[in-house]
Amino acid sequence: MIEPHIGQLEIEISQQIIKFYNDRIGKYPSQIICHFFDTEIVISLENSVTPAEQTLLKGGYKSLAEQVRFYLEKIIKPELKILIEKIIGQPVLELMTNTNLATGRTGIIVVFNQLPQIFNHESIPNENVKNLAE
Repeated sequence: MIEPHIGQLEIEISQQIIKFYNDRIGKYPSQIICHFFDTEIVISLENSVTPAEQTLLKGGYKSLAEQVRFYLEKIIKPELKILIEKIIGQPVLELMTNTNLATGRTGIIVVFNQLPQIFNHESIPNENVKNLAE
């Protein structure tokens, strides 16, 4: 079996998450950025807030919009974890999400034990991440 390039995995994750968000919450993010960092994946989605959440915000129901997003993320998180595990071929230790309703951005951080089997693992900027922790 040919090992994928890191860029191929990042593209596959991005494409599957865009489809997943549309299928599960009814909203295509307008842009997605996905990067591996050592044993983490950082994903950023632009324009991920649903029209219903936007309507609640415009109507002055910020707290309710935040609750809706909280429960949406809580419901979809286990499915998102399984999706990413299938793509990278590694168990996910932790998956964290947060959405800023004011900016429409969603951040996802995925933590796993070891790098997936990839062809060009040296292209992952792991030294920078380790230096930040020191």
